[in-house]
Amino acid sequence: MRLTSPRLRAALLATASLSLVAAVAPPPQALGIGDRLFPELGNPGYDVLSYDLSLTYKDNRSPLDAVTVIDARTLQQLDRINLDFTHGTVQSAQVNGAPAEFVSAGEDLVLTPPRPVADNAPLRITLRHTSDPRGRGDGGWVPTQDGLAMANQADAAHRVFPCNDHPADKAYFTFRITAPDGKTAVANGLPLAAPHRVATGTAAAATTWTYRTRHPMATELAQVSIGTSAVVHRTGPHGLPLRDVVPAADRERLEPWLKKTPGHLAWMEERVGPYPFETYGVLIADATTGFELETQTLSLFERGIFTGAGYPEWYVEAVMVHELAHQWFGDSVTPRTWSDLWLNEGHATWYEALYADGLGKYSLERRMKEAYQRSDQWRAAGGPPAAPKGPEPGKKISLFRPVVYDGSALVLYALRQEIGSAAFDRIQRRWVAEHADSVAGTEDFVRLASQEAGRDLTAFLQPWLYGKKTPPMPGHPDWSGGTGGKATPKRV
Repeated sequence: MRLTSPRLRAALLATASLSLVAAVAPPPQALGIGDRLFPELGNPGYDVLSYDLSLTYKDNRSPLDAVTVIDARTLQQLDRINLDFTHGTVQSAQVNGAPAEFVSAGEDLVLTPPRPVADNAPLRITLRHTSDPRGRGDGGWVPTQDGLAMANQADAAHRVFPCNDHPADKAYFTFRITAPDGKTAVANGLPLAAPHRVATGTAAAATTWTYRTRHPMATELAQVSIGTSAVVHRTGPHGLPLRDVVPAADRERLEPWLKKTPGHLAWMEERVGPYPFETYGVLIADATTGFELETQTLSLFERGIFTGAGYPEWYVEAVMVHELAHQWFGDSVTPRTWSDLWLNEGHATWYEALYADGLGKYSLERRMKEAYQRSDQWRAAGGPPAAPKGPEPGKKISLFRPVVYDGSALVLYALRQEIGSAAFDRIQRRWVAEHADSVAGTEDFVRLASQEAGRDLTAFLQPWLYGKKTPPMPGHPDWSGGTGGKATPKRV
């Protein structure tokens, strides 16, 4: 033992106290990647490579038991790891095989591993949790008459499973869904294995269904359907496997609509190139959502749009094309930020309008002229196409205003008027080819359009994309703005 002087001992104690204070980490907090419209969505520090989701469904009154495995790679050293997750209870968490502490902060789940994870290192997160479908109207699980479906756009995937819930971080997905006998489970992608019976620990028998995507996917495009469903198979262009999921009782009634998809695919391929994924089909849910949704490889539709008397046949078919067009524009080429939403909805609305024009029911020029007359009002209410106003508090779906639909298709119409149909068509094909399976934004589109046009289009497109007022329409000096106009039905 070596004794020290009282003065030195006091100095050493003070230094130790300062070290203890410095070692105390700040409390966990919600983080985000700074998206202008959803600033707390996404999480910094890692890139997700894949999700493996296991979900056990009992009924619509009970939370699903779930296991989520996330494989990622770190982009910096991580002392803590933030995930987007709410509306579920976490039982346990592991980081790279070791138990991790976890706590909720806002709508984030914050994990603290026993030791920091180094920069540029593999990161595997395993979470046992529940996923609660009850009593919500803010997206995620959608209760149907016979089970569940998903509608995660724009910020609701993390109400179903822990994730990096921003479209900029796409990943591959595997789904393992266990449901009672009599129910059918379907998800994005193709079956990875045949359905198999499992022991449940109760008298009820159950079956597990497994699916995997062959292309990366944004979390907002994930889809799981559980219900008393018929799965209808047919073949599309170039041997593409098509799969529709419909209420079993409506199988025959819906067939006239289902058989239209091969023709819709051929029509889109003629205009933009090969379909980008491994399968396609429609999921018709017996639910009322107020929208249709382009979940990747399996677009979600309300049953009522096909069985009700409120919509003419040509309009329903055009909406089917709208969601199909999203498979290229929004799903394969995903927006870098939510302000780039116009690239999704403007393009899907463009092909919806073009298809209706081809049916001779609603001419493209008439629709664009009517949109032009309403455009200033739409911009005032919702912002310009490439800088939309945020959603109303508590109404996230309100982001999808008329300006991002016909108001954004009007930008594409103006572009075609300015540079001609041949250059415009080259832009469309090149856009989906060069950015397939990736993310892109407005600046990327302006750059590519300028290259195909052979001149810098920045000065032309800037006011169309960001102006408070709608610019003059090339080729139509007689068109003038107006203040009227009803919002079009939502087709997300």
